[in-house]
Order: sequence, then C-alpha cells, then structure tokens
Amino acid sequence: MPDPETPLTFHQIHIEVARNATDDFNPFHDKNKWQHIKHNPFGGAIVLGFQLKALVEYHTRLHREENDELQLLDEHHLRFSNYQFTFANAVKCGQEISVDIKNSHLREGDNTTLSNRVSLRADGKLALLGFKRESQKPLFLPDVDISGLGDLRRAADRDYLPDTKFFLTRKFMTNSNAKNFLSGSLVEQADYIDELEDRVEYPEIFPCALLSCALLERGVREGHDFERNPMVYTSHKICIDRHLLAKLRSNDVLNLLVQRVEPFDGEHHYHCYGVVGKHSLLFRALISLIPLEAILG
Repeated sequence: MPDPETPLTFHQIHIEVARNATDDFNPFHDKNKWQHIKHNPFGGAIVLGFQLKALVEYHTRLHREENDELQLLDEHHLRFSNYQFTFANAVKCGQEISVDIKNSHLREGDNTTLSNRVSLRADGKLALLGFKRESQKPLFLPDVDISGLGDLRRAADRDYLPDTKFFLTRKFMTNSNAKNFLSGSLVEQADYIDELEDRVEYPEIFPCALLSCALLERGVREGHDFERNPMVYTSHKICIDRHLLAKLRSNDVLNLLVQRVEPFDGEHHYHCYGVVGKHSLLFRALISLIPLEAILG
C-alpha cells in the first residue's frame, strides 16, 4: 500500500529499470540519446507510457480492494480487462504525479462491464486520460482470428510472417523483469510477486509493455530513423485476457505480433497481439502514434 503522504515522483533510475525490463530502446527514454532527437521539446528523458499505465493499473486495483469490488469480477464473469487511454502530455523526472480513479460503474447487459474513468497528472497538468473497464467479452478487436497464421512458436523471431503483414517479436516472461518493471513504475512489487509466499501474479500491463520493443524492432527492420523522425504515442486501446494472464509463469514464451494499418490524419495505427501457446490471445491492442513534428507544427 503506497504512503499517501509520500509524493509519487519518477527519477531517471525508474526509467532505466523499466526500459531495461521491457527491452525498450526508444531514445526518448535514454538518459543520453534524448539530446539527439530532432526538435525534442522535453528537455530530458521522459517516462515510458506503459509505466504510467502500470501505475494506473495499480491504483485501480487498490480502488477495487478498498471498495470491496474484486468479487464482482468473478460474480459477473468479467474475464477481460480493458484500457482506453489518450496521452495528453509527457511525464518527466522530478514531477509530482497524482492518479485519480473515479467511482466504479457496473453496467449489466449482453457484455456486462465494470468501469472507471481514470486520469494521471504531472505537476497538476493532465498527462493521461481514459477508462479502465472489466468486461465479459473483449471491447477491442473482438472478432480477430489468428489461427490461420500457423504455429507461431516455429516462426522466425524479429521477422515478418511469410505472406503476411505481421511482424513477430518473441519474448520470455520472467519474474525478475516483471518485478523490475513494477518497481520502475512506482508499484509495490510484492503485491504481485512474492516467491516466499508462493505468489506469482503478473500485472496486466507488463506483457503489453513489451509491445514497445516489438514496435521499435519493426521500425529498425524498416530502416526508421528514431532520432530524425521521432514518434510519440497518442492513444492505446488494450484488452487483456485475465484468465490466460493468471496462468503465465517465468520462462513462458510470448509472441508479439504487430501489423500496420492505414494512417488517418497523419497518425500511424497498429493492430497488435500477444500470443501464448500455439495461438491463444493473451491481449489485443490498437496502438496509435504520431510524428513529433506533426505535434510541434
């Protein structure tokens, strides 16, 4: 349980720990290379977007515990956890962070949901805004079928699947990386993983955070120049299968698929999937980015 009297503040060591735990090599987060980014307005390394979402996940979890809402997940068979966020501003080292979780709303129907409006501010300025929703069925990319892609366990790593537009990056789940990611995200790691108490519960955002590396590796394959043509997140829509997540253990293989879809209004959109086993969907995501110069312009 975080101390309400202690301000939440990211420092460079938190960024280093989180980016190392997720293989993120974006120069925006590098303590040296941020200076090489063309027209970088931030004046230093910035916090990973997935770090911010992990912090929101944690505070939503605390909200559920404090309001006796965890049992609702089982009572209403809310198997999927959904995040819908818009990025309003970057978060920098030394800023005071506040997370606001609005009261939960249970909406029963064909796809019952338990939802909260959430926001994160840095030095009082809005940085992240959106919703955290639990649902019976996926809220994003609900009809996707990847069974026709074959056994991803046999596919080449960091390469396109033959005759498709899917780029594949293969990662391995580890307790150490998950704990480091939590600590880097200002989250108490023992609330999720404590080997002495035989508790291993990966946070929902951790496997999704590995998408940043997959997107970067795809960019490297395409010859993208991350310093001369930097990209920033504009929005994330992510749906995670909580039942599959609960079964994950250290050294389990996670295959990450990234597919570029048609741009709109200058944004770059990607359909992304996290696959465990032969073709079980751990998560599905719609990730949107925009060139930094478009924002500055």
